[in-house]
Amino acid sequence: METISFGTDGWRATLEEFTTPRVRMVGQAVATYLQDEGLEGTVVVGYDARETSRGFAEELARTLCANGFDVIMPARDRPTPLVAHAIVERELVGGFAITASHNPPEYNGVKFIPADGAPALPEVTDAIADRLAEPEALPEAQHGTVREVDLTTPHADAALELVEEITGSANLSDAGLTVAYDAMHGSGRGTTDAILERAGVSLECLRCERDPTFGGGAPEPAPENLEALIDLITADETAPTLGIANDGDADRLAIVTPERGYLDENLFFAALYDYLLEDDSGAVVRTVSTTFLIDRIADAHGESVHEVPVGFKWVAQAMANGDVLVGGEESGGFTVRGHVREKDGVLMAVLAAAMHAEEPIDERVDRLLDEYGTVVQDKISVACPDHEKARVLSDLEDEIPETVAGTDVEGVNTADGFKLQLADGSWLLIRPSGTEPVLRVYAEAADEERVGALLEAGEALLEPLV
Repeated sequence: METISFGTDGWRATLEEFTTPRVRMVGQAVATYLQDEGLEGTVVVGYDARETSRGFAEELARTLCANGFDVIMPARDRPTPLVAHAIVERELVGGFAITASHNPPEYNGVKFIPADGAPALPEVTDAIADRLAEPEALPEAQHGTVREVDLTTPHADAALELVEEITGSANLSDAGLTVAYDAMHGSGRGTTDAILERAGVSLECLRCERDPTFGGGAPEPAPENLEALIDLITADETAPTLGIANDGDADRLAIVTPERGYLDENLFFAALYDYLLEDDSGAVVRTVSTTFLIDRIADAHGESVHEVPVGFKWVAQAMANGDVLVGGEESGGFTVRGHVREKDGVLMAVLAAAMHAEEPIDERVDRLLDEYGTVVQDKISVACPDHEKARVLSDLEDEIPETVAGTDVEGVNTADGFKLQLADGSWLLIRPSGTEPVLRVYAEAADEERVGALLEAGEALLEPLV
Protein backbone atom coordinates (compact mmCIF):
# COMPACT_ATOMS: atom_id res chain seq x y z
CA MET A 1 0.00 0.00 0.00
CA GLU A 2 1.29 3.45 -0.96
CA THR A 3 2.63 5.74 1.75
CA ILE A 4 0.36 8.54 2.94
CA SER A 5 1.96 11.64 1.46
CA PHE A 6 0.77 15.23 1.21
CA GLY A 7 1.21 16.62 -2.29
CA THR A 8 0.32 19.96 -3.83
CA ASP A 9 -3.04 20.10 -2.05
CA GLY A 10 -3.35 17.38 0.60
CA TRP A 11 -3.39 13.59 0.33
CA ARG A 12 -5.44 12.03 -2.47
CA ALA A 13 -5.69 8.40 -3.47
CA THR A 14 -8.06 5.83 -4.91
CA LEU A 15 -10.47 4.24 -2.47
CA GLU A 16 -8.25 1.14 -2.42
CA GLU A 17 -5.64 3.28 -0.66
CA PHE A 18 -7.85 5.90 0.94
CA THR A 19 -9.41 3.77 3.68
CA THR A 20 -11.11 4.45 7.01
CA PRO A 21 -8.17 3.26 9.16
CA ARG A 22 -5.79 5.51 7.22
CA VAL A 23 -8.12 8.51 7.51
CA ARG A 24 -8.20 7.92 11.27
CA MET A 25 -4.37 7.93 11.24
CA VAL A 26 -4.37 11.33 9.54
CA GLY A 27 -6.87 12.61 12.09
CA GLN A 28 -4.72 11.35 14.94
CA ALA A 29 -1.59 12.88 13.40
CA VAL A 30 -3.24 16.29 13.15
CA ALA A 31 -4.61 16.01 16.70
CA THR A 32 -1.12 15.19 17.99
CA TYR A 33 0.39 18.03 15.95
CA LEU A 34 -2.10 20.55 17.32
CA GLN A 35 -1.49 19.35 20.88
CA ASP A 36 2.27 19.57 20.40
CA GLU A 37 1.77 23.16 19.20
CA GLY A 38 -0.16 23.92 22.40
CA LEU A 39 -3.46 24.41 20.54
CA GLU A 40 -6.83 23.38 21.87
CA GLY A 41 -10.39 24.23 20.93
CA THR A 42 -12.57 23.57 17.88
CA VAL A 43 -11.84 22.06 14.47
CA VAL A 44 -14.14 22.26 11.44
CA VAL A 45 -14.55 19.20 9.23
CA GLY A 46 -16.06 19.73 5.78
CA TYR A 47 -16.54 17.32 2.90
CA ASP A 48 -17.49 17.12 -0.77
CA ALA A 49 -20.28 15.32 -2.63
CA ARG A 50 -18.59 11.94 -3.05
CA GLU A 51 -20.41 8.86 -1.74
CA THR A 52 -17.78 8.17 0.92
CA SER A 53 -16.98 11.72 2.01
CA ARG A 54 -19.53 12.19 4.81
CA GLY A 55 -18.48 8.88 6.37
CA PHE A 56 -14.80 9.79 6.27
CA ALA A 57 -15.62 13.20 7.75
CA GLU A 58 -17.47 11.53 10.63
CA GLU A 59 -14.46 9.25 11.27
CA LEU A 60 -12.21 12.30 11.44
CA ALA A 61 -14.64 13.96 13.85
CA ARG A 62 -14.67 10.91 16.12
CA THR A 63 -10.87 10.78 16.17
CA LEU A 64 -10.58 14.47 16.97
CA CYS A 65 -13.21 14.22 19.71
CA ALA A 66 -11.38 11.26 21.23
CA ASN A 67 -8.36 13.57 21.50
CA GLY A 68 -10.32 16.28 23.31
CA PHE A 69 -11.17 18.59 20.40
CA ASP A 70 -14.66 19.91 19.67
CA VAL A 71 -15.78 19.58 16.06
CA ILE A 72 -18.21 21.52 13.89
CA MET A 73 -19.51 20.16 10.58
CA PRO A 74 -21.94 21.27 7.88
CA ALA A 75 -25.16 19.31 7.52
CA ARG A 76 -24.30 18.48 3.89
CA ASP A 77 -21.33 18.69 1.55
CA ARG A 78 -20.07 22.24 1.06
CA PRO A 79 -17.20 23.88 -0.89
CA THR A 80 -13.70 23.79 0.59
CA PRO A 81 -13.48 27.63 0.65
CA LEU A 82 -16.30 27.69 3.19
CA VAL A 83 -14.18 25.54 5.50
CA ALA A 84 -11.24 27.93 5.20
CA HIS A 85 -13.49 30.92 5.83
CA ALA A 86 -15.03 29.29 8.92
CA ILE A 87 -11.58 28.70 10.40
CA VAL A 88 -10.73 32.41 10.24
CA GLU A 89 -14.19 33.78 11.00
CA ARG A 90 -14.71 31.53 14.05
CA GLU A 91 -11.03 31.64 15.15
CA LEU A 92 -10.72 27.85 15.06
CA VAL A 93 -7.48 25.92 15.54
CA GLY A 94 -7.77 24.40 12.08
CA GLY A 95 -9.95 22.40 9.76
CA PHE A 96 -10.24 19.53 7.33
CA ALA A 97 -11.83 19.13 3.93
CA ILE A 98 -12.55 15.59 2.80
CA THR A 99 -12.30 16.00 -0.96
CA ALA A 100 -10.48 14.76 -4.02
CA SER A 101 -11.38 18.01 -5.81
CA HIS A 102 -11.44 17.41 -9.58
CA ASN A 103 -10.33 13.76 -9.46
CA PRO A 104 -12.72 11.02 -10.65
CA PRO A 105 -15.25 9.49 -8.22
CA GLU A 106 -13.03 6.49 -7.43
CA TYR A 107 -10.70 8.89 -5.58
CA ASN A 108 -10.98 10.67 -2.28
CA GLY A 109 -8.67 12.91 -0.31
CA VAL A 110 -8.09 14.92 2.83
CA LYS A 111 -6.74 18.42 3.22
CA PHE A 112 -5.72 20.04 6.52
CA ILE A 113 -6.05 23.82 6.76
CA PRO A 114 -4.26 25.58 9.66
CA ALA A 115 -5.64 28.40 11.83
CA ASP A 116 -4.78 31.15 9.32
CA GLY A 117 -7.15 29.66 6.74
CA ALA A 118 -4.38 29.34 4.14
CA PRO A 119 -3.17 26.01 2.70
CA ALA A 120 -0.75 24.15 4.94
CA LEU A 121 2.91 24.70 4.07
CA PRO A 122 5.36 21.78 3.84
CA GLU A 123 6.68 22.28 7.37
CA VAL A 124 3.14 21.63 8.64
CA THR A 125 2.34 18.67 6.39
CA ASP A 126 5.78 17.16 7.08
CA ALA A 127 5.12 17.47 10.82
CA ILE A 128 1.75 15.76 10.36
CA ALA A 129 3.31 12.97 8.27
CA ASP A 130 5.88 12.39 11.03
CA ARG A 131 3.05 11.85 13.52
CA LEU A 132 0.98 9.33 11.58
CA ALA A 133 -0.21 6.71 14.06
CA GLU A 134 -3.20 4.68 15.16
CA PRO A 135 -5.76 6.78 17.05
CA GLU A 136 -5.39 7.31 20.75
CA ALA A 137 -8.27 7.98 23.11
CA LEU A 138 -8.80 10.07 26.22
CA PRO A 139 -11.22 9.02 28.96
CA GLU A 140 -14.82 9.45 27.78
CA ALA A 141 -15.35 12.42 30.08
CA GLN A 142 -12.63 14.36 28.23
CA HIS A 143 -14.00 13.72 24.74
CA GLY A 144 -15.02 16.66 22.58
CA THR A 145 -18.42 17.23 21.01
CA VAL A 146 -19.72 17.45 17.43
CA ARG A 147 -22.17 20.12 16.24
CA GLU A 148 -23.67 20.80 12.82
CA VAL A 149 -23.43 24.47 11.83
CA ASP A 150 -24.21 26.75 8.89
CA LEU A 151 -21.02 27.48 6.96
CA THR A 152 -22.83 28.97 3.98
CA THR A 153 -24.43 32.17 5.27
CA PRO A 154 -21.37 33.65 7.02
CA HIS A 155 -19.23 32.99 3.94
CA ALA A 156 -21.81 34.47 1.56
CA ASP A 157 -22.23 37.55 3.77
CA ALA A 158 -18.47 38.14 3.83
CA ALA A 159 -18.07 37.51 0.09
CA LEU A 160 -20.86 39.91 -0.86
CA GLU A 161 -19.50 42.55 1.52
CA LEU A 162 -16.09 42.26 -0.13
CA VAL A 163 -17.57 42.45 -3.63
CA GLU A 164 -19.44 45.60 -2.61
CA GLU A 165 -16.20 47.08 -1.26
CA ILE A 166 -14.41 46.30 -4.53
CA THR A 167 -17.12 47.26 -7.00
CA GLY A 168 -19.24 49.76 -5.09
CA SER A 169 -22.27 47.46 -5.11
CA ALA A 170 -22.99 43.78 -4.66
CA ASN A 171 -26.43 44.20 -6.21
CA LEU A 172 -26.35 43.20 -9.87
CA SER A 173 -30.11 43.15 -10.37
CA ASP A 174 -30.07 46.37 -12.40
CA ALA A 175 -27.46 45.00 -14.80
CA GLY A 176 -29.91 42.56 -16.38
CA LEU A 177 -27.26 39.87 -16.21
CA THR A 178 -28.18 36.26 -16.97
CA VAL A 179 -25.66 33.62 -15.94
CA ALA A 180 -25.65 29.88 -16.59
CA TYR A 181 -24.04 28.02 -13.71
CA ASP A 182 -22.72 24.44 -13.99
CA ALA A 183 -22.04 22.80 -10.62
CA MET A 184 -20.84 19.57 -12.26
CA HIS A 185 -22.87 17.75 -9.56
CA GLY A 186 -20.32 18.97 -7.00
CA SER A 187 -20.39 20.97 -3.79
CA GLY A 188 -20.95 24.30 -5.49
CA ARG A 189 -24.62 23.44 -6.01
CA GLY A 190 -26.79 25.29 -3.55
CA THR A 191 -23.83 27.53 -2.68
CA THR A 192 -22.45 29.29 -5.76
CA ASP A 193 -25.86 29.49 -7.43
CA ALA A 194 -27.37 30.76 -4.15
CA ILE A 195 -24.86 33.59 -3.75
CA LEU A 196 -25.28 34.61 -7.41
CA GLU A 197 -29.02 34.81 -6.87
CA ARG A 198 -28.46 36.90 -3.71
CA ALA A 199 -26.37 39.24 -5.86
CA GLY A 200 -29.34 39.76 -8.18
CA VAL A 201 -28.23 37.61 -11.10
CA SER A 202 -30.82 35.81 -13.24
CA LEU A 203 -29.68 32.22 -13.17
CA GLU A 204 -29.93 29.08 -15.26
CA CYS A 205 -28.50 25.97 -13.58
CA LEU A 206 -26.89 22.91 -15.10
CA ARG A 207 -25.97 19.76 -13.17
CA CYS A 208 -27.03 21.31 -9.88
CA GLU A 209 -28.22 18.01 -8.43
CA ARG A 210 -25.97 15.84 -6.27
CA ASP A 211 -24.50 12.86 -8.09
CA PRO A 212 -21.64 11.17 -6.20
CA THR A 213 -20.38 9.74 -9.51
CA PHE A 214 -20.37 13.19 -11.18
CA GLY A 215 -22.22 11.75 -14.14
CA GLY A 216 -19.57 9.06 -14.58
CA GLY A 217 -16.68 11.44 -15.18
CA ALA A 218 -14.41 13.77 -13.26
CA PRO A 219 -15.68 17.11 -11.87
CA GLU A 220 -12.93 18.99 -13.68
CA PRO A 221 -14.17 22.18 -15.40
CA ALA A 222 -12.17 21.62 -18.57
CA PRO A 223 -13.58 22.38 -22.06
CA GLU A 224 -14.27 18.73 -22.85
CA ASN A 225 -16.35 18.43 -19.69
CA LEU A 226 -18.37 21.62 -20.20
CA GLU A 227 -19.79 21.06 -23.67
CA ALA A 228 -23.41 21.69 -22.63
CA LEU A 229 -22.48 24.96 -20.93
CA ILE A 230 -20.38 26.09 -23.89
CA ASP A 231 -23.15 25.21 -26.36
CA LEU A 232 -25.67 27.14 -24.26
CA ILE A 233 -23.61 30.33 -23.94
CA THR A 234 -22.49 30.43 -27.57
CA ALA A 235 -25.90 29.46 -29.06
CA ASP A 236 -27.43 32.82 -30.00
CA GLU A 237 -28.24 36.31 -28.71
CA THR A 238 -31.01 35.00 -26.45
CA ALA A 239 -28.57 32.81 -24.48
CA PRO A 240 -27.23 33.71 -21.04
CA THR A 241 -24.37 36.19 -21.40
CA LEU A 242 -21.92 34.40 -19.10
CA GLY A 243 -21.20 30.82 -18.10
CA ILE A 244 -19.59 29.84 -14.80
CA ALA A 245 -18.56 26.37 -13.61
CA ASN A 246 -16.91 25.07 -10.45
CA ASP A 247 -14.82 21.98 -9.90
CA GLY A 248 -15.91 19.26 -7.47
CA ASP A 249 -15.19 21.17 -4.26
CA ALA A 250 -15.78 24.63 -5.80
CA ASP A 251 -12.43 26.15 -4.92
CA ARG A 252 -11.76 26.77 -8.64
CA LEU A 253 -13.87 28.13 -11.46
CA ALA A 254 -14.07 28.21 -15.23
CA ILE A 255 -15.60 30.97 -17.34
CA VAL A 256 -17.49 30.60 -20.63
CA THR A 257 -18.16 33.65 -22.83
CA PRO A 258 -20.27 34.19 -25.97
CA GLU A 259 -17.32 34.91 -28.30
CA ARG A 260 -14.64 32.61 -26.94
CA GLY A 261 -16.61 29.77 -25.47
CA TYR A 262 -14.30 28.34 -22.81
CA LEU A 263 -12.14 31.23 -21.61
CA ASP A 264 -8.54 30.33 -20.92
CA GLU A 265 -7.93 30.76 -17.19
CA ASN A 266 -4.85 32.86 -17.94
CA LEU A 267 -7.00 35.34 -19.84
CA PHE A 268 -9.55 35.44 -17.04
CA PHE A 269 -6.75 36.13 -14.53
CA ALA A 270 -5.46 38.97 -16.70
CA ALA A 271 -8.95 40.43 -17.05
CA LEU A 272 -9.54 40.13 -13.32
CA TYR A 273 -6.29 41.90 -12.44
CA ASP A 274 -7.03 44.66 -14.96
CA TYR A 275 -10.53 45.06 -13.49
CA LEU A 276 -9.28 45.29 -9.90
CA LEU A 277 -6.63 47.84 -10.89
CA GLU A 278 -9.31 50.24 -12.12
CA ASP A 279 -10.10 51.32 -8.56
CA ASP A 280 -7.20 49.93 -6.52
CA SER A 281 -3.50 49.21 -6.62
CA GLY A 282 -1.29 46.36 -5.56
CA ALA A 283 1.09 43.64 -6.62
CA VAL A 284 0.02 40.31 -8.09
CA VAL A 285 1.09 36.75 -7.31
CA ARG A 286 1.16 34.15 -10.05
CA THR A 287 2.62 30.67 -10.33
CA VAL A 288 5.45 29.76 -12.71
CA SER A 289 2.90 28.15 -15.05
CA THR A 290 0.80 31.30 -15.35
CA THR A 291 0.90 33.74 -18.26
CA PHE A 292 3.40 36.57 -18.67
CA LEU A 293 0.43 38.71 -19.73
CA ILE A 294 -0.01 39.34 -16.00
CA ASP A 295 3.50 40.81 -15.91
CA ARG A 296 2.77 43.17 -18.79
CA ILE A 297 -0.33 44.51 -17.07
CA ALA A 298 1.51 44.93 -13.78
CA ASP A 299 4.42 46.71 -15.47
CA ALA A 300 2.07 49.14 -17.21
CA HIS A 301 0.60 50.08 -13.81
CA GLY A 302 3.94 50.26 -12.00
CA GLU A 303 3.14 47.16 -9.93
CA SER A 304 5.34 44.20 -9.04
CA VAL A 305 4.85 40.50 -9.77
CA HIS A 306 5.65 37.67 -7.36
CA GLU A 307 6.36 34.40 -9.21
CA VAL A 308 5.95 31.28 -7.05
CA PRO A 309 5.93 27.49 -7.57
CA VAL A 310 2.73 25.74 -8.58
CA GLY A 311 0.43 25.12 -5.63
CA PHE A 312 -1.87 27.61 -3.99
CA LYS A 313 0.01 27.34 -0.71
CA TRP A 314 2.82 29.31 -2.32
CA VAL A 315 0.39 31.91 -3.66
CA ALA A 316 -1.10 32.25 -0.18
CA GLN A 317 2.32 32.56 1.44
CA ALA A 318 3.27 35.38 -0.93
CA MET A 319 0.01 37.19 -0.14
CA ALA A 320 0.62 37.18 3.61
CA ASN A 321 2.27 40.62 3.72
CA GLY A 322 -0.88 42.39 2.48
CA ASP A 323 0.53 44.38 -0.45
CA VAL A 324 -0.84 41.89 -2.99
CA LEU A 325 -4.11 42.76 -4.73
CA VAL A 326 -4.82 39.32 -6.22
CA GLY A 327 -3.18 35.93 -6.42
CA GLY A 328 -3.88 33.04 -8.72
CA GLU A 329 -2.80 30.15 -10.88
CA GLU A 330 -3.50 29.00 -14.42
CA SER A 331 -5.66 26.12 -13.18
CA GLY A 332 -8.45 28.53 -12.16
CA GLY A 333 -7.76 29.15 -8.47
CA PHE A 334 -7.83 32.76 -7.23
CA THR A 335 -8.31 34.92 -4.18
CA VAL A 336 -8.16 38.66 -3.55
CA ARG A 337 -6.94 41.01 -0.85
CA GLY A 338 -9.35 41.21 2.08
CA HIS A 339 -10.47 37.59 1.76
CA VAL A 340 -9.18 34.36 3.26
CA ARG A 341 -5.87 33.32 1.67
CA GLU A 342 -7.33 30.23 0.00
CA LYS A 343 -8.61 29.86 -3.53
CA ASP A 344 -12.35 30.43 -3.65
CA GLY A 345 -14.46 29.59 -6.68
CA VAL A 346 -17.62 30.81 -4.95
CA LEU A 347 -16.37 34.34 -4.30
CA MET A 348 -14.79 34.47 -7.75
CA ALA A 349 -18.09 33.58 -9.39
CA VAL A 350 -19.67 36.74 -7.96
CA LEU A 351 -16.64 38.86 -8.87
CA ALA A 352 -16.71 37.46 -12.43
CA ALA A 353 -20.39 38.38 -12.72
CA ALA A 354 -19.74 41.89 -11.41
CA MET A 355 -16.83 42.33 -13.82
CA HIS A 356 -18.94 41.12 -16.75
CA ALA A 357 -21.79 43.44 -15.77
CA GLU A 358 -19.46 46.45 -15.98
CA GLU A 359 -17.87 45.45 -19.28
CA PRO A 360 -18.36 42.16 -21.17
CA ILE A 361 -15.38 39.95 -20.43
CA ASP A 362 -14.81 39.29 -24.14
CA GLU A 363 -14.45 43.03 -24.77
CA ARG A 364 -12.04 43.45 -21.87
CA VAL A 365 -9.90 40.55 -23.06
CA ASP A 366 -9.90 41.89 -26.63
CA ARG A 367 -8.70 45.25 -25.34
CA LEU A 368 -5.95 43.68 -23.23
CA LEU A 369 -4.65 41.56 -26.10
CA ASP A 370 -4.67 44.57 -28.42
CA GLU A 371 -2.71 46.57 -25.86
CA TYR A 372 -0.29 43.97 -24.52
CA GLY A 373 -0.01 41.40 -27.30
CA THR A 374 -1.54 38.00 -27.97
CA VAL A 375 -0.61 35.08 -25.75
CA VAL A 376 -1.41 31.40 -26.21
CA GLN A 377 -0.70 28.72 -23.65
CA ASP A 378 -1.16 24.96 -23.57
CA LYS A 379 0.15 21.96 -21.67
CA ILE A 380 0.57 18.21 -22.02
CA SER A 381 1.27 15.42 -19.55
CA VAL A 382 4.00 12.80 -19.77
CA ALA A 383 3.49 9.65 -17.70
CA CYS A 384 6.03 9.26 -14.90
CA PRO A 385 5.67 7.25 -11.68
CA ASP A 386 5.88 9.37 -8.53
CA HIS A 387 9.02 7.57 -7.34
CA GLU A 388 10.79 8.40 -10.62
CA LYS A 389 10.04 12.12 -10.77
CA ALA A 390 13.05 13.28 -8.72
CA ARG A 391 15.41 11.14 -10.76
CA VAL A 392 14.04 12.38 -14.08
CA LEU A 393 14.33 16.03 -13.02
CA SER A 394 17.87 15.45 -11.78
CA ASP A 395 18.79 13.93 -15.14
CA LEU A 396 17.04 16.75 -16.97
CA GLU A 397 19.27 19.32 -15.26
CA ASP A 398 22.20 18.02 -17.32
CA GLU A 399 20.20 18.06 -20.55
CA ILE A 400 18.97 21.67 -20.65
CA PRO A 401 19.66 22.81 -24.23
CA GLU A 402 21.01 26.15 -25.42
CA THR A 403 18.11 26.49 -27.86
CA VAL A 404 14.52 25.23 -27.91
CA ALA A 405 12.54 24.98 -31.15
CA GLY A 406 15.13 27.20 -32.85
CA THR A 407 15.22 29.95 -30.20
CA ASP A 408 17.96 30.71 -27.66
CA VAL A 409 17.37 29.94 -23.99
CA GLU A 410 18.00 33.22 -22.15
CA GLY A 411 17.30 32.02 -18.60
CA VAL A 412 16.28 29.05 -16.50
CA ASN A 413 13.98 29.35 -13.48
CA THR A 414 14.26 26.36 -11.11
CA ALA A 415 11.64 27.41 -8.55
CA ASP A 416 9.45 24.49 -9.66
CA GLY A 417 11.03 22.12 -12.15
CA PHE A 418 12.69 23.89 -15.08
CA LYS A 419 11.23 26.96 -16.78
CA LEU A 420 13.18 27.90 -19.90
CA GLN A 421 12.75 31.57 -20.82
CA LEU A 422 13.39 32.08 -24.52
CA ALA A 423 14.72 35.03 -26.49
CA ASP A 424 11.42 35.63 -28.31
CA GLY A 425 9.48 36.07 -25.04
CA SER A 426 8.02 32.58 -25.07
CA TRP A 427 8.72 29.96 -22.39
CA LEU A 428 8.72 26.22 -21.75
CA LEU A 429 8.12 24.70 -18.31
CA ILE A 430 8.65 21.10 -17.20
CA ARG A 431 7.58 20.25 -13.66
CA PRO A 432 6.26 17.28 -11.65
CA SER A 433 2.54 17.07 -10.95
CA GLY A 434 1.74 17.11 -7.23
CA THR A 435 -1.51 15.16 -7.68
CA GLU A 436 -0.94 12.64 -10.50
CA PRO A 437 1.88 10.30 -11.70
CA VAL A 438 2.85 12.59 -14.57
CA LEU A 439 5.25 15.35 -15.53
CA ARG A 440 3.59 18.51 -16.84
CA VAL A 441 4.94 20.32 -19.88
CA TYR A 442 3.66 23.88 -20.34
CA ALA A 443 4.39 26.38 -23.07
CA GLU A 444 3.42 29.97 -23.82
CA ALA A 445 4.00 31.93 -27.02
CA ALA A 446 2.33 34.37 -29.39
CA ASP A 447 0.46 31.76 -31.46
CA GLU A 448 -0.73 28.15 -31.37
CA GLU A 449 1.80 26.90 -33.90
CA ARG A 450 4.69 28.14 -31.77
CA VAL A 451 3.17 26.66 -28.60
CA GLY A 452 2.82 23.32 -30.36
CA ALA A 453 6.47 23.39 -31.39
CA LEU A 454 7.56 24.17 -27.84
CA LEU A 455 5.47 21.35 -26.38
CA GLU A 456 6.94 18.92 -28.89
CA ALA A 457 10.42 20.08 -27.90
CA GLY A 458 9.61 19.62 -24.21
CA GLU A 459 8.26 16.12 -24.80
CA ALA A 460 11.37 15.26 -26.81
CA LEU A 461 13.57 16.40 -23.92
CA LEU A 462 11.77 14.07 -21.55
CA GLU A 463 11.43 11.07 -23.86
CA PRO A 464 14.89 9.54 -23.22
CA LEU A 465 14.64 10.21 -19.46
CA VAL A 466 11.30 8.70 -18.44
